Parts: sequence; structure tokens; C-alpha cells
Amino acid sequence: MKRILVTGSKGQLGMTLKELAPKYSDLEFHFTDRETLDITNLEEVHKVFKEIEPEYCINCAAYTQVDQAEKTPEPAYDVNVKGVKHLVQACQQTRTILIHISTDYVFDGTKAEGYFPWDKPNPINVYGKTKLEGEKVIQETLEKYFIVRTSWLYSKKYGHNFYKTILEKAKAGESITVTDQQRGCPTDTENLVRYLLELIQSDSTDYGIKHFTDGEAMTWYEFAVKILIDEGFNDQKKLRKGKNYRTFARRPRVSKLN
Repeated sequence: MKRILVTGSKGQLGMTLKELAPKYSDLEFHFTDRETLDITNLEEVHKVFKEIEPEYCINCAAYTQVDQAEKTPEPAYDVNVKGVKHLVQACQQTRTILIHISTDYVFDGTKAEGYFPWDKPNPINVYGKTKLEGEKVIQETLEKYFIVRTSWLYSKKYGHNFYKTILEKAKAGESITVTDQQRGCPTDTENLVRYLLELIQSDSTDYGIKHFTDGEAMTWYEFAVKILIDEGFNDQKKLRKGKNYRTFARRPRVSKLN
């Protein structure tokens, strides 16, 4: 039975992993969160790795507050770069295969047809820069790793995300204005979890950078329409298309991952 250490298990992806884990009886999971494993603490990281001796580590721990990272970059660097360095050191010592979750925000969003794993990154905000630095640390140090970039991640059950926000506003009868100036591929956490666990079950040695999304590119406005239709809200009179996206950080206009 393969032992898997999961970091950041209180986030939407980690919570989904925890929910689906019992369906994978051939895998042994050890879930940690910031209280039980702070990846910015090197001593703590080594202690947990020594205790568990995992064959795989799925790193779901990340600082994802894009706008706040522009104002106070230090916490983003602590988790997305320093924390990743610590995991890399521990993985190297225990020969653990690292599965690291990364983002479409490592790209600048100027390639209309979308991005392939081999395309050159060019982040335009602090969050994207820290995630790219974390990727580089992994690539420069480990031989056995999977960097899985995903985009517009959402869970229908856990966390704070676009899907749940649109649904809550619709249920409350509120007017909703959503931008159509960004294009990407929404990704359900359940689909990403299945991909990650099947990667482990298959004993894949095709290491490196992977892109995983649900495959369909759309704008935030089109995604909002899809959410309402899927949830049975056929009357969309209160949903309006907006040109502006209020944000402190610059964001990629097109972040489709191929």
C-alpha cells in the first residue's frame, strides 16, 4: 500500500482529496494542515517526513490570495517558495515523489490559443512569480516529481470560490455582474483529485510538468451562465456582462491550459 502525505488538507482541493480517499483502498493517506504541518518550518517538515516515510507527497499547501500578495509579498514567498524548498529537501532525503500543484498564473495571458507545458512562463503578478519560483526549485533539485498546473479551480462543496459565490448570489436573488474580459478553463477539484490519484496508481514515471483542467475554455461570464443552468436557474435576467474586473493585481487575460 502506497503511503501518501497530503499538505494543506483544509483547502478546497485537500478537502476533496479527503472525501474521495476512501474510494482508493490501495492507497494510505496522511492528511496534514497548517496546524499539524507548517511547511515554512523546516524542522517540522523533516519530522513529519521521518515519521510517515511517504512514497508520494501531494502539496496542496499554497498562498493563493492574489491581490494581497501584491500588497504584502512576504507571506506568499514564505509558503510558495520557502515552503516548497523545505518539501523538496525532505523529498530528496526520503526519496519521496513530489506532486506539486501549480497554476495558470505562471503565464502572462497573451497567447490567445492557450499554453502548453513547454511554453515559457512569464508571470505578471507576485502570486504567479512565487509559484514559478517554487516550480524552479523543484526542477533544479528533484528528478522524480510532477508539477501539475491547473486553472480556475473550484469545489461545489468546499472553500470560497467563484462557483459557490455565483450560486449564493443567485439563491439570494441578487444582481450579478461578471466580467467577460478573462478566458480560462474552470476545473472541478473532484476531477483534479481523480487525475492525481490515478497518476499515483499507474506508477507513472513520466515526470515533469503537466497541465490539467476540465478542458473547456470560457470567460468568467460564460462560466457563471453555465453554473446557473447546471443548478437549475433558467431565469438569468439578473446576470449581467461586465467589461471591468476589479482587481489590485494584474491577471492574465487568457489562461487556457492545453
